[in-house]
Amino acid sequence: MIYQKNYTSSNKQLCSYFLITRSRQYNGAKMIIEFFVLLFGPIWNIKHLSINHKWKFIRLFYQFTYKMYQRKNCSSIAWNSYFAGEPCFPHGMKNIFISGDAKIGRDCVIFQQVVVGSVVLLDSASSGSPTIGNNCYIGAGAKIIGNVKIGNNVRVGANTVVYKDVPDNCVVVSAVQQNIKKDKVLDNKFYSSPPSWKTFENGSWHKIKDNAVLDSLNGIISEK
Repeated sequence: MIYQKNYTSSNKQLCSYFLITRSRQYNGAKMIIEFFVLLFGPIWNIKHLSINHKWKFIRLFYQFTYKMYQRKNCSSIAWNSYFAGEPCFPHGMKNIFISGDAKIGRDCVIFQQVVVGSVVLLDSASSGSPTIGNNCYIGAGAKIIGNVKIGNNVRVGANTVVYKDVPDNCVVVSAVQQNIKKDKVLDNKFYSSPPSWKTFENGSWHKIKDNAVLDSLNGIISEK
């Protein structure tokens, strides 16, 4: 019984030490990233330099800084996503996901928890990434998914799921849910982006070796 008590106490001390150490490391990393952002920022300038700087190793440094800033804000706005101009984030760059292949126009307003995501399902008609026009207003929690084109001056309501093209000067709101029954088993594997296509299966990543699958995936990218 005494041994068990000492063992538990020791474990608690080790856990406390680990948590304190990791917390200090995390806060230290945050301070370093914030320093770099202050030095080279604003953050949108760092994103621009991570793509356009003439020296590769400097681009890699900016990409790392940008990615760490994203992680700090629980966001994933890909460093290689295309924006015609800096967007407005009314609540900051918080909890936002934008795919690296997405294209977004000028003067767009993007609220928290928005997803602008690609589809890489082999049998999907919407495979690809969204293209969003100028002066669009994307409400909190909206999801814009797949190879859709959204026109200029469009307003997307909060929590709306957009999976079809939207003409200029429209307001998009969510519709009633529909369940569409399929006759075949759906392939719902997740495929990573190139240069090396991989899929996640049985708890780990596996490189794609099937040439037919590779051709289909490369075809999705070449259509953009």
